[in-house]
Amino acid sequence: MSTMVNISFWLHLVSTLFMTGLIWFVQVVHYPLFLGVGTSEFTEYAAKHQHLTGLVVILPMVCELLTAGLLVLHPESPIPSFYAWVGLALVLLIWASTFFLQVPEHARLSGGMDPDAINRLVHTNWARTVLWTCRSGLLIAGLATHNIVLGQHP
Repeated sequence: MSTMVNISFWLHLVSTLFMTGLIWFVQVVHYPLFLGVGTSEFTEYAAKHQHLTGLVVILPMVCELLTAGLLVLHPESPIPSFYAWVGLALVLLIWASTFFLQVPEHARLSGGMDPDAINRLVHTNWARTVLWTCRSGLLIAGLATHNIVLGQHP
């Protein structure tokens, strides 16, 4: 296995596990707390939320997407081709959910407090929560199934 593929795999694993943990925090704690923000402060809060969240998620999301593509393209990937293809499909579904479901709700919230938009955001975000959880499970299963330890595999 080439060094580039090895590094790509570990970056992929770390970015996926990071995003899985983060999405669970957002789903269970952060998004539901939107309902507790006062109406007069909500617009500023929503703007700060979008900006700061973007700073935290853009690098791991892009890293995850690019490395998912690399794992599909390289036959010497430490996970079987099937795992890599399913993983890439899940990443693409996450990005589609983000842009077609969550971003529109955040756009509505940038106009002010809207409990219906918050509830839709919480409900639609379950898609990303489940997809990232599946991605983590898939990678861990790939590691366990193929006895991959610290970049070495059969």
